[in-house]
Amino acid sequence: MDKIPSVDLRDFLSGDPERKQKFVNEIGKAYEEIGFVALKGHFLDDSLVEKLYGEVKNFFELPVETKKKYEIPGIGGQRGYVGFGKETAKGFKKGDLKEFWHFGQYLSADSKYKTEYPDNVIVDELNDFNNVGKEAFQMLEKTGQYVLRALALHLGLDEFYFDNKIAEGNSILRPIHYPPITEEPDDAVRAAAHGDINLITLLMGAQGKGLQVQNHNGEWIDAIAEPDELMINVGDMLSRHTNNKLKSTIHRVVNPPREMWSTSRYSIPFFMHPVSGMSLNALENCIDENTPKLYEDITAGDFLHERLIELGLIKK
Repeated sequence: MDKIPSVDLRDFLSGDPERKQKFVNEIGKAYEEIGFVALKGHFLDDSLVEKLYGEVKNFFELPVETKKKYEIPGIGGQRGYVGFGKETAKGFKKGDLKEFWHFGQYLSADSKYKTEYPDNVIVDELNDFNNVGKEAFQMLEKTGQYVLRALALHLGLDEFYFDNKIAEGNSILRPIHYPPITEEPDDAVRAAAHGDINLITLLMGAQGKGLQVQNHNGEWIDAIAEPDELMINVGDMLSRHTNNKLKSTIHRVVNPPREMWSTSRYSIPFFMHPVSGMSLNALENCIDENTPKLYEDITAGDFLHERLIELGLIKK
């Protein structure tokens, strides 16, 4: 496959059984073959997207000393600010050429996860930053819920199989700033080749060149969305749970041509995580004599902890 397929969530939501099944078939096929789709018909409207990008740019334009106020020690970068070059892709020594922010789950006052998740961090200098971030988080979470319902049907499961696993899940909205490149990168790239940790990732900001996906022939192909599309890919947790039936695809963000080094790039992925107690053990209907069980049993929480150590965000 040399192009990312495009699907429309409005087919799934239409109330027409044929259109709904069409969406299930299309997204299931894409995730088995390349692990990425471009999705139209999501729940983010243009005005919310515009406001979010405005607030994100406002934040990253704050002085470094101000941003560093929001770098919270001891939580593995799971909320607030993470400075330039702090995250390193698994298997790489050079830090990625990026800085980012994390909005996390919004919990009810009596939630049992109150003691498990760090609190969201409030930016005092920007009045709308946190409210706009929360609204975008919730619209992306809603979109992801319907994508997972379609995938549950594709896998032969109950449509609502994932609902209680993602309710109050440890999801993350990550606005990323790739600053202008001011000197020879010395083998560092904006985001080195990696697979995502989580169930699925919903990405805003894939409208220009930069994001590349490795297909099953080992070829790198550009993943460019239309202005009204999100790029959505399978993460390692879902790949593991489906015994690689749904593919977690390696992807990267390459440096721009030298003549564009002076430009910033912004992208905003939503990493959809389940609750920590979800079993990632391979589904029984994804194991057979031709596809034996590939992974050891593990919970989502333990898998996330292992990966954050590998990324350098948690120290052993």
